[in-house]
Amino acid sequence: MNLVTLEALARRRKISRRDFIGLAVSAGLTVAAADRLFVSTAQAATPKQGGSFRLGLAGANTTDSNDPATWGTSALTNIGLWGATYNNLTEVAPDGQLASELAETIEPSDDAKTWVFKLRKGVTFHNGKTLDADDVVASFNHHRSPDSKSAAKAILSGVSDIRADGKETVVFTLTEGNADFPYMCTDYHLVIGAAADGKIDWERPVGTGGYQFVAHDPGVRMTLKRNPNYWKEGRAHFEDVELIGINDIVARMNAVVAGQVDAINRADLKSLPLLQRHSDKVAIEEVTGTQHYTMPMFTDTAPFNDNNVRLALKHAIDRNVLVRTVLFGHGVPGNDHPITPANRFYASDIPVREYDPDKAKHYLKQAGHDTLQVNLSAADAAFLGAVDTAVLFKEQAAKAGIDVNIVREPDDGYWTDVWLKKPFVMCFWAGRPTEDWMFSQVYAKDAPWNDTHWKNERFNRLLAEARPELNENKRRALYREMQLILRDEGGVIVPMYANFVFARSTKVARGEAIAANWELDGWKCIERWWFA
Repeated sequence: MNLVTLEALARRRKISRRDFIGLAVSAGLTVAAADRLFVSTAQAATPKQGGSFRLGLAGANTTDSNDPATWGTSALTNIGLWGATYNNLTEVAPDGQLASELAETIEPSDDAKTWVFKLRKGVTFHNGKTLDADDVVASFNHHRSPDSKSAAKAILSGVSDIRADGKETVVFTLTEGNADFPYMCTDYHLVIGAAADGKIDWERPVGTGGYQFVAHDPGVRMTLKRNPNYWKEGRAHFEDVELIGINDIVARMNAVVAGQVDAINRADLKSLPLLQRHSDKVAIEEVTGTQHYTMPMFTDTAPFNDNNVRLALKHAIDRNVLVRTVLFGHGVPGNDHPITPANRFYASDIPVREYDPDKAKHYLKQAGHDTLQVNLSAADAAFLGAVDTAVLFKEQAAKAGIDVNIVREPDDGYWTDVWLKKPFVMCFWAGRPTEDWMFSQVYAKDAPWNDTHWKNERFNRLLAEARPELNENKRRALYREMQLILRDEGGVIVPMYANFVFARSTKVARGEAIAANWELDGWKCIERWWFA
């Protein structure tokens, strides 16, 4: 039995101290080391309250806002506000299953067009207000108003009506059946705020979460303090929390090694051996989720409006080399669609596209080109290794007669000034729990985050057909065809499906399971972790 299994048994109280030491010695530890490991593991399994938790985070932007309609890729708002200050109606549990949060029960109609959410009783906001159905209606309508520019507006486009049925019941009426609607309610924009006269003041965040908002200096830091009246048992253990923006990867890695912060996101994969040399102080965590790196191109802008050009670019990139050199093996080659091996309906039988410069040249000729020059905007704000990926792609594409001119963009403001603004860029997506959600938010014809401007009639028809389908075999076949259409006709290169890799101090303990829907335990490390 290996040490990882033994530690899991000790955390779950499934093995005696004597048996643990005996098996650990057999695995190569001394008796003294085995005893220390048992004690520390068993103690870490019991959550303790107290301490100041410090997070060093990449993805901090000076343009960040407290308004959930504006939230995008900022780690400070996503982890500090969505993951700690607020709650949703539902959440993705650490085991990956859908769980109720502020909704105690959820009842659909037979056609999945009407959903009735019964709210938990006795839940209070940080200002003392009791949660009721009006808060939910106002929170959702914030994203549905005609003048709203919220990315969640597309998610809620299929909602025709939201109404309160008494103080504890909310009824959602959809324009068409959607079997995944409760999953959609986990979206990080759809937090529930405290309403007054049908409106919510988002600038001073008041939620029902485990932590109360104290201050936010966009792009720099956010501070929180524990909510003493949190309704979830066994959650929110730290006394206060400081989220610090550290976009520089070297500084972030050094900070966790030096003990200046207690955890970091987006560990530098090429420097993981450095962290491993400090295994007494730093623990590396890795989970396979739905994260994927992308290179979207505007399909309504030349030369990307010709699918032959897009196919040439897709064949001109060596995915296996990128996984080895950029991800250092912490992921798998992508297949030019956003559905990853962690998704329920991932089509594993579709061959992953291979690097083939000759085939890329063939498609260039089909497009009427002997050679091609394209500009590619890149910054490591997109993802760690984005610039390295662009450089490698430039070298690989040159063998197909494609000259990739790399435009180095500043990290700060990348998501507001470059993504969705320039026609060929580096990008990443953490993914979504369901296929419908991922496709609807990014690849449907009217999606506000359609970063390729792609519109495909067959794809959109299949998307509508699959949404209310309750037969899993039929649904799987529909999603398979959609993955194939996007792979062969879409405007995105998806070179890699990347694991989430982050690090924490060994003084910090976490639950047995780590959520894989977002980094840092589903963005909820503040709520779920504690000091050992």
